[in-house]
Amino acid sequence: MHDKTMTFSDEFNKLMRDGNMFRGEYEAAFVTSVYSAGLPIAYFGKDYDNCFTVVHEFGHFMFAKIFKVRVEKFFLFFDPWFSLFKFKPKNSETEYGVGWLPLGGYVQIAGMVDETQNSEDLNHPVEDWEFRAKPAWQRLLIMVGGVMMNFLLALFIYSMILFKWGDQYVSLQDMTYGMEFNERAEKIGFRDGDILLSADDQPLTRFDVDMLRAITEARVVKVSRQGQEVEVFLPEISLLDIAKETPAFVEPLLPNVVDSVVPGRPFAEAGIRQGDQLLAVNGEALSSYNAFVNKLAALREDAVAENKKTLEFSLIYSRDNINDTITVQTDTLFMVGATSKALADYKVTQLEYGFFESFPAGIALGVNTLKGYVNDMKYVFTKEGAKSVGGFGTIGSIFPSVWDWHRFWEMTAFLSIILAFMNILPIPALDGGHVLFLLYEIIARRKPSDKFMERAQMVGMILLFGLLIWANFNDVVRFLF
Repeated sequence: MHDKTMTFSDEFNKLMRDGNMFRGEYEAAFVTSVYSAGLPIAYFGKDYDNCFTVVHEFGHFMFAKIFKVRVEKFFLFFDPWFSLFKFKPKNSETEYGVGWLPLGGYVQIAGMVDETQNSEDLNHPVEDWEFRAKPAWQRLLIMVGGVMMNFLLALFIYSMILFKWGDQYVSLQDMTYGMEFNERAEKIGFRDGDILLSADDQPLTRFDVDMLRAITEARVVKVSRQGQEVEVFLPEISLLDIAKETPAFVEPLLPNVVDSVVPGRPFAEAGIRQGDQLLAVNGEALSSYNAFVNKLAALREDAVAENKKTLEFSLIYSRDNINDTITVQTDTLFMVGATSKALADYKVTQLEYGFFESFPAGIALGVNTLKGYVNDMKYVFTKEGAKSVGGFGTIGSIFPSVWDWHRFWEMTAFLSIILAFMNILPIPALDGGHVLFLLYEIIARRKPSDKFMERAQMVGMILLFGLLIWANFNDVVRFLF
């Protein structure tokens, strides 16, 4: 592995996106993979979730085959009453098919009470090829097989991302203009221009979700302010709360000075040049380029709500200490075609990995992602967390409107990670529920009754369907209001 630096230009957009990933992604992630092993992980209109389902169920299928347990069905989607397609290869004990109800998929393992609720096979003497005939440790591996496959898939994808694109970031210490903070952060004690150093004596190195998480969980954050080290004492604050704030709790400070203007684009056509200072939009003063971007975003929302294709605003700017006012009309993407001065001043650190180097780095990235997600799950059980739970619409919204393979694979790995974690939760109807009962059997040396297992599965399915309904209800409310 080696590192290099390059000029901070278009890469800044990616870094800002990555640093603010928690805004949409963590709302969606709270529920995303609760739709597991029988409920959909996500449905994007592209059958994107199908690959997760197949990988997950293949994990169960593989271990069942290893331990010579009969797998009667391997289905994508559910097939109550009928299926869209099915076939059974010659000399095979397994029927493969596609159901009509697009809610994940399943494998039906002989001698097991599962989400299919097919318990008829349990009303006869135990056969050697049945799930219930196998030792507890073998049944345990069969049940965790799906989780293992999803986690291994995520680690592999993360490794290949690092191999293909490497890892790039801007060191917080290289952000020489410091950070810009919103009103909440300023009341706590932060000031615009502060350079973040550490949280509870743990160094802060890059602008990303881990940085924000470290700040919200710290009691003392150290910053560099006008060359002096200053301690900021934090009250108890919620990551979920500040993740949704606009303007953002913290973001890199960009001076309100134009560094470059794209010829033929709105700013250029309006007469804006390199070095011009942006002072006000529609009469509202601008303290930074961040404020200009936030104001433009607010105007864009209003324009979209009014079905406008572009937006028009008045701009006060300064050139050679002379102020002037002009009218700017954006393009159809509501962009103006300019960058801030800091884009030219900051540098990006690029880490590149060889093929074999990428695997330990990918594993570390995957484990860190899992740790962060597990840590943030506590917010689900708060009032605001319950409101933030999202369904299909929320999950789909976290993907960019313009196709980006890097982004696509990042999100694929992320969703696979949370699917693995959520499936292992000790909830009946999830893999974790089966694991819990197996651990009970190992410790107590006796199995829960089949009747109890059936009832527990039903309770779990009701719980998960209830969560699915609640999540998508939240999406509808957010869309309407």
